[in-house]
Amino acid sequence: MLVEITSYFALPGKEQAVLEQRRRASGIRESLGLPAGQIYRKLEGPGPDVRWECRFASAEDHRKDMAARAGSIEFSEARKAMHTLVERFERRIEEMVEALP
Repeated sequence: MLVEITSYFALPGKEQAVLEQRRRASGIRESLGLPAGQIYRKLEGPGPDVRWECRFASAEDHRKDMAARAGSIEFSEARKAMHTLVERFERRIEEMVEALP
């Protein structure tokens, strides 16, 4: 199982706009037949203001997902809009190695 995690560090005062833009991007994902993923908002402590994550059964499923996003003009525009709202963006892919009870 792979997990894609994207972290958004909002420009000052843009935290709510980042959250709303992430919601729009997740809606676009759904319109493309992709899973919406989960969105998290920071309540306290250091770290990103908004974080999104999505799980994939395999690396191939993740590659197909990335290809669908890359082929979508609407998703590309949403990505560009997000970059006007953040001072930093990070993406990482993790592999689940153990599921604990």
